[in-house]
Amino acid sequence: MVAAYITGLGVFLPNQPVNNEEIENVLGLINGKPSRAKSRILKNNGIKSRYYAIDPKTDKQTHNNAQLTAEAVRVLSRNSNFPLEDIECLVCGTSSPDQIIPNHALMVHGELGSPPCEVVCTSGVCCSGVTAFKYGYMDVSAGLTKNAVTTGSELVSAALRGVYFQPEIDAKIQDLEAKPVIAFEKDFLRWMLSDASAAVLITDTPRENGISLRIDWVDLVSFANVLETCMYGGGVKRADGSLQGWRDVENPEELWKQGYFSLKQDAKLLGENIIPYGQKGLLMVRDKYHLNSDDINWFLPHYSSEFFREQLYEQMAEIGINITYDKWFTNLTSKGNTGSASIFVMLEELMSSGKLQRGDKIFCLVPESARFSYAYMHLTAV
Repeated sequence: MVAAYITGLGVFLPNQPVNNEEIENVLGLINGKPSRAKSRILKNNGIKSRYYAIDPKTDKQTHNNAQLTAEAVRVLSRNSNFPLEDIECLVCGTSSPDQIIPNHALMVHGELGSPPCEVVCTSGVCCSGVTAFKYGYMDVSAGLTKNAVTTGSELVSAALRGVYFQPEIDAKIQDLEAKPVIAFEKDFLRWMLSDASAAVLITDTPRENGISLRIDWVDLVSFANVLETCMYGGGVKRADGSLQGWRDVENPEELWKQGYFSLKQDAKLLGENIIPYGQKGLLMVRDKYHLNSDDINWFLPHYSSEFFREQLYEQMAEIGINITYDKWFTNLTSKGNTGSASIFVMLEELMSSGKLQRGDKIFCLVPESARFSYAYMHLTAV
């Protein structure tokens, strides 16, 4: 294996930042009423601003996911003086593609119009950006290509607009008289998620000028064998915890009436498991890679809410990974939770901050609540 390095990053955040008071002006009301859960959820998650690929004046979508992602790659190209024509491998991860087929990465390649190259797509939620990154890292470190561009992107705002919830509300109007807001697990995510894209350049040599990040290792752990689905779309959850997918529905009208395509989160299941199982995964990588928290200069945790910050710190400290808060770096409050893009939006901001020094070690943690999987990365500034 040859060494592989991050030698460039590009981030694209669509339109102007949206503050907490403006969210429902952009996404729209559900059933014509302000959310009862909004203020409580925003207080817990700590997010102050985020970005949506929606024009607030026209309520029209300004970018699709492929366009959003291509913009991040173009930013990367400009910032790193790396011609799009030189891309040897393009790997794109997302949980919100514009269509089922063709895959998202092929659509991004089409948007870029760059020459033929290897193109791969990874699916998932928050971890899909890291799985794309790991594929690119493996490609370069195996000597199969000299470079790879990997992306994480999310276009979730379109699916969070009030109009998409209305058919289910209309179908359940009697139930809503007793419970006048939509189910909490659906309303929950409207105040948690937003849009962004990030692109990473991986090469087999470091930059001639400036700091590069040597990729030491990347690992992923799934606990889907012991935990049921927590975050989902394209299906509904049965009473026994199993998932019924949209293909099982005989009457297509039920897809809208029952909210099959609404993004949903089992908030109780999330709260009970996301941190404890992250600790279990962390134990595995700690022992596998002899991870020593004393050596870590920067810790980049992707979490969906400031509510989890103290819990995460305590659970890590319990297993001897005691990283003090002065080493934590996150931009959740200003950039929002952008799923598969989040960790790279953070990493780009850290690299642009001027705070990194050669020899600094960076540890990244990415939990995914869909069915509880986790990604871990270790990087060294060189």
